[in-house]
Amino acid sequence: MDIDYLLLVLLSCRIQARDQVQLSPETLTVLRGQEARLTCSTSSTEWTVMVWLLNGKSVLTIAKETGPLHTVHPNVTAEKSGDSWVFVINRTERHNHGQVTCDLQGIAAKTANLFVQEKGSVKVFWDKKLAFEGDSVLFKCQAAGWYPSPTVQWQVTDKKVIEAKYNSSTEKSGTLFTVNSNLNVMATRSSDVSCLASVSALPEPLRSSVRLIVVAEVGLEKEAACTLAPLAIMSTLFALLLLLLLCIGAVLWHRRRRQAKAGTQAAVRSDQSVSGGSSVAEATDGKVNLGYSGDGPTDAVHHELIMETLRPEDFVSFHKVPDVVSSSHLSLHRDGLKEQNSTNTRRMTTV
Repeated sequence: MDIDYLLLVLLSCRIQARDQVQLSPETLTVLRGQEARLTCSTSSTEWTVMVWLLNGKSVLTIAKETGPLHTVHPNVTAEKSGDSWVFVINRTERHNHGQVTCDLQGIAAKTANLFVQEKGSVKVFWDKKLAFEGDSVLFKCQAAGWYPSPTVQWQVTDKKVIEAKYNSSTEKSGTLFTVNSNLNVMATRSSDVSCLASVSALPEPLRSSVRLIVVAEVGLEKEAACTLAPLAIMSTLFALLLLLLLCIGAVLWHRRRRQAKAGTQAAVRSDQSVSGGSSVAEATDGKVNLGYSGDGPTDAVHHELIMETLRPEDFVSFHKVPDVVSSSHLSLHRDGLKEQNSTNTRRMTTV
């Protein structure tokens, strides 16, 4: 009876001691290369040495008075946080996978599980696929180099495909896994087809996507017609524009030609006037005929006077008549026409 009571007391003390040590988290999952942190705390003030073990092997020792002691593991350190100590693995490796133990020497120990996962790659074959409407299109995806075996899923236009519509197979090479998955898609419309691979330590799955382009057979002629229609419109507009430019050019050319012709005629008239004026000036030696009057007889009177005055022999030989008739008081009015008859006749013969 005393023995049973003694065993019960020892068991109770052991349970109380174990409750004095807390290790969190109890399960930790990280990707290879990431940092792993576990915190060990105790309500007991009697401990003096804390030992951290990784898969049963001591990797770090902490003295209550002096802190962490020298360790042969460079990627393992410890940080003090209040009355607790944080065990840190800076760059986790696959061999760190296993159990992590915080042992308070002479008091109690607590163990947690550390999982180190490997992130591989994911790839959907082909960059894009072209299919006719109604065809069944096969897509292949490969997720290689993962640990543990990854979860593979499919999405079409961001909608999850149920597992019954695709099949997957898993292969193991060493400690890593490769998953091959196939999916058949009915080509109804153009869409993005995505393959996703993930493990629990990944915040978001890795994704690989390809573009499925669906072409309707009847739509090919419509597409060609839609393509030709703008070309025809562009050709017509170009022809109209060219015709307009030709018309404008013809009008400008015709106008310039008329202007050039008018300028030539004006120049000819100007030359003729200059030539005529020069001949008169030469004939009169540049002197002004003061006996000329603009108020003289009309053309009919001129004609009669000239015909009466001129004799037949005058048409054979013309005599030079002086340009200036000397008369101190020459009257140009009609009242003195008789007195100046001979003088006017001579002047008009000259003109």
